[in-house]
Amino acid sequence: MSGVVCVVVSALAALALGGAPAAASPAGGPASAVAAAAGGWEPAPSAPWGVPAGARCDFPVHGEAVVDEVERLVLARYPDGSPKQVAYRGDLVVRVVNTDTGVAYDADAGGTAVVEHRADGSQLWTVFGPVLVGVGEGGGNLARGLYIVDGVYTLEISRTGYKTVTMAYGGQDDLCARIG
Repeated sequence: MSGVVCVVVSALAALALGGAPAAASPAGGPASAVAAAAGGWEPAPSAPWGVPAGARCDFPVHGEAVVDEVERLVLARYPDGSPKQVAYRGDLVVRVVNTDTGVAYDADAGGTAVVEHRADGSQLWTVFGPVLVGVGEGGGNLARGLYIVDGVYTLEISRTGYKTVTMAYGGQDDLCARIG
């Protein structure tokens, strides 16, 4: 295994098991204030969003977090200080609503991920658990739609936005069908 893969797999395993970085201390302890100042775990809230009919589903869709305890930890930075690798963890439930009919579904999107932000603008997500993925027409190896992708997988987002989901284990839940 390459060094990067080993680091990513180790980070995911630690996060999935509720681990914390070696420098962390119990919440509220003196070392936690130092860790936060040095770039420790920080809230990563999800903004509400909406897409028009035809963009993801055949009808307009609105999404908004009803539970949002997601945190992020910057693991590596580029020389200019911008994030290169970021880990995400925490509960996230997104209420996805068909705004034509009002039919809604609360989707568990609280997976754990390490995201590599590449210099060319592309991203590689290494994921354990459920994440909400939206795909436009011709925009990925999944059909146009909104999905909860769950399991162990990677999500590659090209610099043009094309999304490639490569599953090691798991599957997808079609949210357009759930609320359509």
